[in-house]
Amino acid sequence: MLAADFARIQPEVSRLEKFVDSWHVDVMDGKFVPNNTLGKFPPEFVKRLKTKKPRDVHLMVENPSKYFEAYALAGCRSITFHCEARCNFVKAIDAIHDLGVKAGVSLKPKTPVSKIEKILPLVDIVLVMSVEPGFGGQSFIPSALDKISELRRKDAGDIAVDGGINEITGKQCAEAGANILIAGNALFKARDAEKFAAALKQ
Repeated sequence: MLAADFARIQPEVSRLEKFVDSWHVDVMDGKFVPNNTLGKFPPEFVKRLKTKKPRDVHLMVENPSKYFEAYALAGCRSITFHCEARCNFVKAIDAIHDLGVKAGVSLKPKTPVSKIEKILPLVDIVLVMSVEPGFGGQSFIPSALDKISELRRKDAGDIAVDGGINEITGKQCAEAGANILIAGNALFKARDAEKFAAALKQ
């Protein structure tokens, strides 16, 4: 969603609706990361969005638990928070599950898998950041592949990758063990969005 034209998000969503499996909404507070999208993607936006596809929210914020209930009530299928944020991991996961949605935890590029190893059995999704969180359009960081492979060896459930995903890096991530590929600029600015989405799904 971060790569969409903010002035015409609904038409953009309608244009790409049939090519995607879900919508990834990046929520930033301008503190945990430099960018701020709370004004663009508040819970009300998620609720109003006309789509038949699931909505997943990625909270890049200092105090993620503050937002769990609002985004769950807005219709999000999953809520992902950062392990580097200020929160108790187990309590955060329990709080998300109590709201009836899937719980995810995300790792910045320099954060090792060991940071979340103890909670892997509790989470539904591990989101590996393959760029520094906060801005779209960055280049893929290859070390993310090692992290994906390690997570797969540790029997993590769904492994998502976010940042610099295209046909080449998407294939590398899938081969390493990822099963969810989050594409931003490469999808929204693709000359042939249907062909690009099909390539990722293959």
